[in-house]
Amino acid sequence: MAAHTRWTRLLEILGDQGHLDVLDAAEQLGCSAATVRRDLDELARQNLLTRTRGGAVVSTVAYDLPLRYKAARKADEKQRIAKAAAELIPSGSTVGINGGTTTSEVARELAVRPEPSGVGGGIALTVVTNAINIANELAVRPQVKIVVTGGVARPNSYELVGPLVDTVLRTLALDYTILGVDAVHPRFGAATHDESEAGANRALAECAGTVIVVADSSKLGRRAFAQVCETDAVSILVTDKGAPEDIVEEFTALGIDVLRV
Repeated sequence: MAAHTRWTRLLEILGDQGHLDVLDAAEQLGCSAATVRRDLDELARQNLLTRTRGGAVVSTVAYDLPLRYKAARKADEKQRIAKAAAELIPSGSTVGINGGTTTSEVARELAVRPEPSGVGGGIALTVVTNAINIANELAVRPQVKIVVTGGVARPNSYELVGPLVDTVLRTLALDYTILGVDAVHPRFGAATHDESEAGANRALAECAGTVIVVADSSKLGRRAFAQVCETDAVSILVTDKGAPEDIVEEFTALGIDVLRV
């Protein structure tokens, strides 16, 4: 197993359990305890966890892990969520997409889907994004028109943030915005860990006719530091089948369409 793959798996275990034991991790990864110790030392050097005697615990910064370390978490669920969300976007729409692992999957689904008859090889979709990785992937798709907001790039999420985002978005009208978030709560709305990302994502939501939140079940009923939008700004929530029934009922009682896939 390659080092990067081990690191991703170790951070996934740590994120799920909040702590990690060297011997248990070595058994799960099928490698030696010495290898795990070296891996943990390297991740601690990157401030992604805190080493303890015999293992590691979650670091304060590990709640906002770099995007490349988040991709393996609930990968199957995210792909199903992405496919369902992409199917909600009609051809010819203008859609905003923020950064994140699930929204990156949505962008890929939109890019590879067949065009309906009659489009004639022209622009099938206009995507407005503040995520440079999404813009990079879609820029080579001739059927997709890409608009990038501008701003200052955050290395953790590849998202552009700051006043330039607002400057661009206040002049645009979007049919849909697809938001990936760190938490979505019936009372406290959609939120993320970083206030600058929240501001950029809020701007994307405010200029859209329909806001679609894509979030796996682990993010439901949770709160994060910076609010992106109030709950009543969300029209559709796309999540996975593991979503708790009581939380889903709270969202539907507020008039939000919840799709569990």
